[in-house]
Amino acid sequence: MASRRRAIGVGAVQKKQDIQAKFQAKGEQLASEQLQHFSQQLDVFTGKLEEFASKHRDEITKNAQFRRYFQEMCTTVGVDPLASSKGFWTEKLGFGSFYYELAIQIIEVCMSTSQENGGLITVDELRNRLMRSRSKTRKESISHDDVMRAVKKIKSIRAWF
Repeated sequence: MASRRRAIGVGAVQKKQDIQAKFQAKGEQLASEQLQHFSQQLDVFTGKLEEFASKHRDEITKNAQFRRYFQEMCTTVGVDPLASSKGFWTEKLGFGSFYYELAIQIIEVCMSTSQENGGLITVDELRNRLMRSRSKTRKESISHDDVMRAVKKIKSIRAWF
């Protein structure tokens, strides 16, 4: 049976530490390169997403299903066009204003119906009332998803009510 001979002493410990330091340095270098590459890819994708949004702006704002698909695509890559009411996405798509306006209208509907239902209303009934009130001024359809996103926006403006 052959026995494996191990190095002993300070020299062996130092050699092992040197090897570990080299592996760590190489790992950090690879991680940095990978991060830079991913960052470049994200920049390219974000640029393409902005081009897409500009090109299909009307479809995104008018078609609720297309808007939902666009939102899902953005969420998948970590871009939130609803994150703020300012910036590129609001300028290009008016997303911030759309959902904030819808949130205000939701609050108005809930307040106006509070005598009959205590301010509690199903999403479908809320959507129907919103569609009726908006049909006079706007031709945009409102989806269930739009209502839910707008309700989430109410958290940021609830101090007003």
